[in-house]
Amino acid sequence: MIKKAISENKFWIHQYDAHVPASLDYPSINLVEMFENAKEENPDKRVILYEGFVYSYREIYQLVQNFSTNLIRLGLKKGDRVAIMLPNIPQFIIAYFAILKAGGIVVAMNPNYKQPEIEFLFRDSQPKKVVCLERHAEVLNAICFPDISRIYVKSDNFLRIQNRNKSDYVQSNRAQFFEDFCQTVQDHSAKNFPLISPDDPAIFQYSGGTTGIPKAAIGSHRNIVCNVKQFLTWCNLEEGKETLMAAIPLYHVYGMILTMNLAVALHSEVVLVDDPTNTGKILREIENQEVTFYPGVPSMFYAINQHPLVQSGKFDISSIKACISGSAPLHPGIKSEFERLTRGRLVEGYGLSEAPTATHCNPVLGKNKSSSIGLPLPDVQCKIVDLETGENELPLGMPGELAIKGPQVMVGYHNQSEEEKTALREGWLYTGDVAYMDEEGFFFLVDRKKSLIKVSGFQVWPNEVEHVILSHPGVKECAVGGAPDEKQGEKVIAWIVKKPDVSVTKEIIDGWCREKLINYKVPSEIFFRDQIPRSGVGKVLRRELISEYVEKETS
Repeated sequence: MIKKAISENKFWIHQYDAHVPASLDYPSINLVEMFENAKEENPDKRVILYEGFVYSYREIYQLVQNFSTNLIRLGLKKGDRVAIMLPNIPQFIIAYFAILKAGGIVVAMNPNYKQPEIEFLFRDSQPKKVVCLERHAEVLNAICFPDISRIYVKSDNFLRIQNRNKSDYVQSNRAQFFEDFCQTVQDHSAKNFPLISPDDPAIFQYSGGTTGIPKAAIGSHRNIVCNVKQFLTWCNLEEGKETLMAAIPLYHVYGMILTMNLAVALHSEVVLVDDPTNTGKILREIENQEVTFYPGVPSMFYAINQHPLVQSGKFDISSIKACISGSAPLHPGIKSEFERLTRGRLVEGYGLSEAPTATHCNPVLGKNKSSSIGLPLPDVQCKIVDLETGENELPLGMPGELAIKGPQVMVGYHNQSEEEKTALREGWLYTGDVAYMDEEGFFFLVDRKKSLIKVSGFQVWPNEVEHVILSHPGVKECAVGGAPDEKQGEKVIAWIVKKPDVSVTKEIIDGWCREKLINYKVPSEIFFRDQIPRSGVGKVLRRELISEYVEKETS
């Protein structure tokens, strides 16, 4: 008898919580239909809570319908891309579903991007329109894409979406290029909306910005609907009975899918917070709105744990049932303290833009393993393959590249055929992450494949060195990367943020590392910084640090 491969056995399902089946039935609908179903069944239920304003499913759907009608009136055709450059405000959600209803593809972008970043993404995705803030006018004028018309959310209509006089932008001599968001959500004669298949593209999500040139992963309506169904099942969330916190950015698939789309699928409400660093505001919203589910990143949960009014019991955050932590490793101390304060569960998960968004998670009721990203979600197959060819499946406990197959895996990359061939092979998504699987089916990340540092031929994984440095009591944050070295090929560099009022020197860190690491893994150079650069969802921007170092060395 031929022995099945580990990936075919899927023995990890024995670790699932009792309410999670090995496989799910997925509705064959698009995302607009998902919203319409929620509106039909719960028209007067709250869907958005923002800055004291409350919007029902009926109200938001009417605005979606109007905006979509106007997009078609303004020339949008099925398959056209529309960029959204907005923080977590109601207009993001309205624009998102309206673009999809008009047959468009959403290209969500960080509203804080600088001119070169915006210019690159515009050239690559070629959007027909952009929905943005009025403060973006200057940078958009500077990069000068005359074929991209703009719809501005003005500073005085962040909150209320109401009737307004004709916008100054519309009265300008470039009227064809400018619209006011409030004008575009006013009622106009209904258009014939295009038919949207569940397999049509819904989003371009840019990936790889921290490790290389950004690539647009194409996510279909079906990809997102399936991932939402997987996660609401996994987290044991109840239809109509949840309040979700959206503090992580909606422009990233993590926030887009596990807060906004998940809330809609649950016919529930989502609390929008436009500044993820405002811990006091997040705590007030959790208490006042009795938030039950909060996806975030470790730094958010750490900030809550450390907040003096939480430690003194002045904030009641016991409404929390479950929180998911992603985008960066979750320290066991953060997990245990947060669970003590809330009496809810904080579990670590894993996902990526190419499988928008989640593929693994620790059980919300059962066994959690420290430093593990958890188990594959229902209908997700996983295997660990050799780093050289990707063809040989490795045994339990041996690190290799994580490959995934499942209903949420992307359609492909936009205009990146070679990258697509590398990433998608015979239905498997090769993630570029190095991981291993233990004997119970729990997965553990080692590092990014591209982050590997080769010192005189020896392999150094930055995460391992970071873990050692972070274990020093005087270190608050750190990042480790590799830089070119004439003698060794590459050398290990460490960037460190010290804890306040603690005396830590380079010599102390060097000695600490030499006690716990073999010589070639010890950083050759150590730099102290005020902060470590991170992406909008908390990922350390190693490439930015390395580029800065190399530029200084060669200047």
